[in-house]
Amino acid sequence: MGKGRIEAFSDGVIAIIITIMVLEMKVPHATELSALVPIAPVFLSYVLSFVFVGIYWNNHHHLLHATHKIDGRIMWANLHLLFWLSLFPFSTGWMGENHFEAVPVALYGVVAFMAAVAYTILARMLIAVNGRDSALAEAIGSDVKGYLSLALYLVGIGLSFVDSLFGLACYVLVAGIWFVPDRRIEKALKQ
Repeated sequence: MGKGRIEAFSDGVIAIIITIMVLEMKVPHATELSALVPIAPVFLSYVLSFVFVGIYWNNHHHLLHATHKIDGRIMWANLHLLFWLSLFPFSTGWMGENHFEAVPVALYGVVAFMAAVAYTILARMLIAVNGRDSALAEAIGSDVKGYLSLALYLVGIGLSFVDSLFGLACYVLVAGIWFVPDRRIEKALKQ
């Protein structure tokens, strides 16, 4: 089964997710710069989510680039990832509109955690289909970065109930870890 269709579909869904997120930001009716202050949390939530969705888009591209075979299980695993990514606009909007209160920040963390779980499942299934000796398997290796991210999301969810800014800081840390594109796959393919 070819991978072109899954790539095109995923790119389209991710583009729609980003579009929905930006459309959630409401334009102030006033013309003074001070009118932007109340929407600052919504904007900051959008920036964080845009970075996360961009990271997933970039790494998803690398995953599929290193893949030679897919099957029906891969298509379902990919849909699982897209499902969780599609919840980013809702969790982003709720978190921003409520000025980073505990429950919306925790829910944002749950969505981010589940997207990371879905990505991990997709990567592991791709390795299973393409072989443990494939370039993809070699590139991902033990995936310390991925498992560290999962742990940070869980810590962030818990810390959200202590102080929501601590939870948010954990999510920002995960984005920082992944902001520089993961070059493991590119390096493995060049060898």
